[in-house]
Amino acid sequence: MTADLRFAPATGIGSLPGGDAREAARAATGSFEDFPFLPELPARGPGADMIGRTAGMLVELYARVEPSGWRIGDRPGRDTKRARSWLGEDLDALEEFTQGYEGQLKVQVVGPWTLAATLELRNGEVALSDPGACRDLAASLAEGLRLHLEEVRRRIPGAQIVLQLDEPSLIGVLRGQVRSASGYRTHRAVDRQVVEAGLRDVVGVHAGGPVVVHSCAPDVPFALLRRAGAAAVSFDFSLLTERDDDAIGEAVEGGTRLFAGVVPGTDTALSDPAGSVMGVRTLWRRLGLHPGLLAEAVTVTPSCGLAGASPEYARKALAHCAQAARSLADNPE
Repeated sequence: MTADLRFAPATGIGSLPGGDAREAARAATGSFEDFPFLPELPARGPGADMIGRTAGMLVELYARVEPSGWRIGDRPGRDTKRARSWLGEDLDALEEFTQGYEGQLKVQVVGPWTLAATLELRNGEVALSDPGACRDLAASLAEGLRLHLEEVRRRIPGAQIVLQLDEPSLIGVLRGQVRSASGYRTHRAVDRQVVEAGLRDVVGVHAGGPVVVHSCAPDVPFALLRRAGAAAVSFDFSLLTERDDDAIGEAVEGGTRLFAGVVPGTDTALSDPAGSVMGVRTLWRRLGLHPGLLAEAVTVTPSCGLAGASPEYARKALAHCAQAARSLADNPE
């Protein structure tokens, strides 16, 4: 991805509260006229959650809901059909609100490692326990993702699609913190080069288009994600520590965009927009980066998805992101 790639100043993460696809599409497009996103509405139930939605995209692998979670099965069942139906409903709504739209549009899917750490095999253990299953899962995801991106392009032909891979379990995979089915042990850490290669294969599906990797866990591996081909990294800004400074400085200087999650994902009293990005300005000064780079290097987002927020707060949070981004552009220092 070229270092001069420009992203719009603000967008959402993905999930929103409620179950009305049209209302969600209205919020996602109305809040960010130059960077809308395809909403996810997990409150509708299994299949509308991020794991179920992505499982519904898999090719020649199918998943169903068990008491312990999503499990890979032999054939598509009602859970797969429900996931695909809800995705179609969400695409219908987004298409309605993006007639004639030309600009960046973000779609989200779960990345290969969080999927492997969550989807169970027939024996009840997650796919992460079996390297062969991880490879099969990643290949199935890549093909399903290719078809999904084709569908979005067909529906919204003027859109420049930005693909977001959600990887909340990535740190656990790298550190050997993913628990076994019994809960008494953890699965072995996956080698960083294997993790990087797996991500690169999925990132490569969106050839010529930018990919952002989102993780709202501490210690985001910025350098690994950059090597895997991510054009941007999305993270919860409140979880950063000064230990992250070098990695962030290198990322910015290398042309990687930062999707800074500065607006809380659950109901809280919001500060003024300038206050929400004060920490970003402080980080910039600490790193010795030029203030004029801020608007070019940072996209403002909520800290994570907004599924746990009230509908009223979610609308305010999205609007607040756009206002905070304007504050950052108008007054970078």
